[in-house]
Amino acid sequence: MTVRSFQDDHSVDMFSAADAMAPLPKASDVLKTAESLLLTPTGLNLASLDSGVTAALGLGIDFAEVFLQRRWEEYWVLSEGRVTSGQFKSDGGLGIRSIAEQKTGFAYSSQITDEALVTAAGTAASIVKSGQQIERQPVRVSDHPCFYVSTAPFSARQSESAEQTTRKIALLQDLDKIARAADTSVTHVNAELFTQYEAVLVQASDGTLAADLRPLIRLNISVIVERNGRRETAKAGGGGRFDFDVLVRSGTPEFLAKEAVRKALVNLESVASPAGEFPLILAAGWPGILLHEAVGHGLEGDFNRKGSSAFAGRIGKQVASPGVTVVDDGTLKHRRGSLSVDDEGTPTERTTLIEDGRLTGYMQDKLNARLMGMRPTGNGRRQSYAHLPMPRMTNTYMQPGHHDPEEMIASVDRGVYAVGFSGGQVDITTGEFVFSANEAYLIEDGRLTAPLKGAMLVGNGPEVMSHISMIGHDVKLDGGTGNCGKEAQMVPVGVGQPTLKLDRITVGGTQA
Repeated sequence: MTVRSFQDDHSVDMFSAADAMAPLPKASDVLKTAESLLLTPTGLNLASLDSGVTAALGLGIDFAEVFLQRRWEEYWVLSEGRVTSGQFKSDGGLGIRSIAEQKTGFAYSSQITDEALVTAAGTAASIVKSGQQIERQPVRVSDHPCFYVSTAPFSARQSESAEQTTRKIALLQDLDKIARAADTSVTHVNAELFTQYEAVLVQASDGTLAADLRPLIRLNISVIVERNGRRETAKAGGGGRFDFDVLVRSGTPEFLAKEAVRKALVNLESVASPAGEFPLILAAGWPGILLHEAVGHGLEGDFNRKGSSAFAGRIGKQVASPGVTVVDDGTLKHRRGSLSVDDEGTPTERTTLIEDGRLTGYMQDKLNARLMGMRPTGNGRRQSYAHLPMPRMTNTYMQPGHHDPEEMIASVDRGVYAVGFSGGQVDITTGEFVFSANEAYLIEDGRLTAPLKGAMLVGNGPEVMSHISMIGHDVKLDGGTGNCGKEAQMVPVGVGQPTLKLDRITVGGTQA
C-alpha cells in the first residue's frame, strides 16, 4: 500500500512558486511602508515613538518598549456549493511595556494616537517604577533579512478587490466540483479561505527599531463521504506567507480537494485500532505536531526559568536518542511560522535545541533571556498589541537521518504507522501526552495493511525521545495550517520531521 499525504509532495510546489513570484524586500523598505500604514494616518512619526519609549522608561525601569500593530483579515466560507459567508475586518492599536527586574507594567489602546501613546506609557511606567534611573541605548535601525514578500494577499483598491473577490468565490466553487467529481461517495463539501495582512513596528529602550509586514493565507477543505450506510469525514489544508496568486498557480487548491477525498475514502475502509504497546512509525511532515507539543513547549524559556518544564536545568544532558537533532527556525522562506523579526523586533534565527540527543538551548524572548543570563533567539511572540510577548515556537522540526522510510516500515513485525493527527493534550511539567491519529495504518510483517480508526498515542515526551531508533532521510514540514495556543494566545506556527521509528509506545484503541 502506498500512502501519500499533503506533506509528502505538494507543499514544495507552493513555496517554490512563492520564491519565483516576487523578490524579497529590504528591511529599510519594510520600515518605510510600516511607517506609512501605522504612523502617517495618525499624524505620528518615529520621534513620537521615541518619546513614548522615554515616557515608559521611568525611574528604576530596566526596559521599555512601544509596539504598534495593524491587521487586516478576509474570510470566505463555502458550504454545499454556495459561499455562505464573507467577512472583512481590520483592527489595530498599541501596547507599551515597562520592565523592572521580573516585574512588568503593561498598558494598551485600540487607538494609535499621541494621547493613547502618552497615557499608556505613563500607566506602564507607574506600575513598576522603583527609584533608580537606567540609561537608554542609542536607536539602531534593524537591517535584518526578510523571508517573505511584503505585499498583502488582497487589494485595498476597489476595482482590484472586486476582481479578486470574484476569483476567490470561483476558486471555492471549483473545489466543490473537483471534490464531488473525485468520487461518487462524496456527499458534503466545505471550504474556507483565510487571508491576513499585518504591519508591526517596534521601538525599545535597548536601541531596537524594527518593522515587519506579514502576509498570511490559508485554504482548508473538508468532505463527508458515505457508502453502504457508513459515513466518514476528512480534511486537507495548506498555506503560508504569500499571496492568492501563488496559492492558485501552485496547483495546491485542486490537490487539496482530491487529498481530502482520498483521506475520507481511506477512513471508509478503516478498522478498529488495536490497543497495547507497539512499535510506531511516524510519517514525515505533519506528525511533527507531536514533537511540537510533547517536546517543543518544554523547550521555551519561560517554562525553564520557572523550573516547570521537564527539561529545566538539563542543558548539556542527554534528553533524546543519539542522532536526534531538533531546531526552531523562523528564517524559512514563505513558511507559516516564519518571521523576519519577532514581536520584540529581534531578528529570527535558526536555533538548535537538541543536538545529537543532547539539550543545547531554549527558545527565548528578551525578558526570560535576560533573567536566565542568555540571549534572545527571536522567539518573542504575541497574539496582538493587547497581549504581552512570551517565548513561542516558529517552525520547529527534527533534522533528517539516513534511513529509508520503506526500510523502517519493513523492520516492524506488528505495529502502527501514523500519518496525521487531529488533536491532543500535553502536560508541560511532566511531558505526558495523548494524541489522536486521524490517519494511521496497521503494520504487519513489514507491510502496511489495514487503515485504523480510533488510534490514540499515549506517552511521555522526554521518554519517547529516547525510544527513537531510526530516523529517515526525508525531512518535511507541514503544509501551512498550524496554530499554536499558549496562555490563551494563538499564533501561526510550522512543524515538521523526517519519518521516525519509535521502538515502543502505548496505543489506545478499541481492539484488545
